[in-house]
Amino acid sequence: MATIANPSANFAADIIDNGKASGQQILVIGLCMFLNMLDGFDITAMSIVNTAVGSELQLTPDRLGLISSAALFGMACGAMFLAPLSDIFGRRTVIISSVLMVSISIMLTANASSLTAFILLRMVSGLGAGAMLASQAALAIEYSPEKYKALSVALVTSGYPLGAMMTAVIGGFIMPEFGWRGMFWFGGGLTLIMGLVSWVFIPESLQFLIDRRPKGALGKINRTLQKLGKSHIEELPDIGESNDKNDSANALDNFQDLFRNDYWKPTLTIWASFLLCFSTMYFLMTWIPALMEYSGFTAATGRTAFFLFNLGGVLGIWLLGAISTKIKLSNIVSSFLLSSAVLLIVFAASPNQELLLLSLVLVIGILFQGGFTGLYAVAAKVYPASFRSTGVGWAIGLGRTGAVIGPGVAGFLIAAGFDMSANFYIFSVPTILGGIIAYRLHVR
Repeated sequence: MATIANPSANFAADIIDNGKASGQQILVIGLCMFLNMLDGFDITAMSIVNTAVGSELQLTPDRLGLISSAALFGMACGAMFLAPLSDIFGRRTVIISSVLMVSISIMLTANASSLTAFILLRMVSGLGAGAMLASQAALAIEYSPEKYKALSVALVTSGYPLGAMMTAVIGGFIMPEFGWRGMFWFGGGLTLIMGLVSWVFIPESLQFLIDRRPKGALGKINRTLQKLGKSHIEELPDIGESNDKNDSANALDNFQDLFRNDYWKPTLTIWASFLLCFSTMYFLMTWIPALMEYSGFTAATGRTAFFLFNLGGVLGIWLLGAISTKIKLSNIVSSFLLSSAVLLIVFAASPNQELLLLSLVLVIGILFQGGFTGLYAVAAKVYPASFRSTGVGWAIGLGRTGAVIGPGVAGFLIAAGFDMSANFYIFSVPTILGGIIAYRLHVR
């Protein structure tokens, strides 16, 4: 294989952004997607085993709620405080460490026998999941040709709802035979195996190696180039003085970069969009089954609505990713969100007919979750590689404040006598605002 003596400053872009996707690049995206599927399974498994855990450990519903909240709190902290470490130590290091953190904590959860143990272990699982999602979004961007960057992030992030969908299906096979502990043994064991697979097959980001230049960077770059079927290089590219700070950069420096120069404008815009959309997302995820039941439908219909919403999410994410190769990304995100807001209003005004409402839930899932997940790709494209994981992580972490606010507000509204229609009218408002704000990002 030929060797390049003097690689250019734009070496990573020449290899990745302007080249054709290789089998190695597709493998990286596929592995990240599958890891997110396992995350979706591991984090949402609690919704399937809630009743069994509560019965065995004699936990009341409010205490079971603390267990679910612990995972969400951990995900927010992982995204904000652990994901930024991948801008310092590398995407590969943080992803593999996060996978191991999730797998071990999930397997230990199978042996949990107290509320305290459950809360702590679910928080650790959430920490790993939050760190992994933001780091994988950065790696997906950095291993995708320019035309397919948004599609790659969409595919990777679609793994989470896919895993959530599989939770109920797999639970039907495991729970009758092995009980709730079997769910955690299965999820944790499979995640551990995938951690070993990732250690073998997931390479470090070329852009990270060139920018940060860790020990042995040249050898790591050449091993990656070999996997990509590209020529080796004899020396690291000359990147001038633009990255002098990388030798001493830390998480605080990278956080401050989010507000330096002109980055403060997209940073605040992305944070606002995530916050608003997370509130609607978790309102729908939390209350769709119960609201359907409160409106006179059966529990089975409520579960069907929940399944259709997540199925629509997967379809919507893939649809947005495909369209993004041709149309400006932020315009698609805005259009999806605004259209879903209109359908939330249509849903609220529709007659109480099961087939009609279930059909609307499916389309709302397609449009809302497609637009919502598009925000991950927007955030990943806004920031440069040097603090990309920090930017995505903080957007996700602060946005999850909305994941706490949305379901809580809905709970108060329901307790105050507001019906399903009123809630859908109310939560169309943050969706509209999120869509309008997203339009102002102007990201291709």
